[in-house]
Amino acid sequence: MNIVATERAKQGTGASRRLRNSGKTPGIVFGGSAEPLAIELDHNDLWHSLKKEVFHSSVLEMDIAGQVSKVVLRDVQFHPFKQLVLHVDFQRVDENTKLHLNVPLHFEGADKSPAVAQDKCIVTPLVTALPVVCVPSDLPEFITVDLSDLQKGGSFTLKQVKLPKGVVAHVRGTQSNPALVSIVPPADELVAPVEGAAPAAPAKKGKK
Repeated sequence: MNIVATERAKQGTGASRRLRNSGKTPGIVFGGSAEPLAIELDHNDLWHSLKKEVFHSSVLEMDIAGQVSKVVLRDVQFHPFKQLVLHVDFQRVDENTKLHLNVPLHFEGADKSPAVAQDKCIVTPLVTALPVVCVPSDLPEFITVDLSDLQKGGSFTLKQVKLPKGVVAHVRGTQSNPALVSIVPPADELVAPVEGAAPAAPAKKGKK
């Protein structure tokens, strides 16, 4: 995707407020060998771009005064209740430096799996994106997760995902192989009485 920005001369709270009132959004580009650069972008164009999944998870080409550089979106600050972008951060990238970025997961095939088609289980994704490490040329727009082999009583974890070439999952914490979906049996099975269980005792009548 392409994005057009302009170098921002004036900085500070007052200058940013005036910029927003004129339909612009202040931002910054940092990283690489160049110094951080204050920029401004058209708010409406930015707002519509932010609604696109690919804008958050791919390498963008930013044009500043005719000079194009590759960047990734790093942070967005929204107004607490207005449809307004307050500030946006981009990071410069180069072909030889690995990126740490969250890539969206697209779950497919659950409706055709034995767990759903035969056993009527309810399958719910537990995560929507996966943190990965790769060089910019290997960065995928999304990662497809095939759930067509799900079984009732089974599980689906990170290690079962086929990652694109050159892409490595970067999961922090103690859980290195987290579950990605929840497989829940039909509601009638969850409330079915246990075979052989003693019947509930009758309620005691109150004293008159």
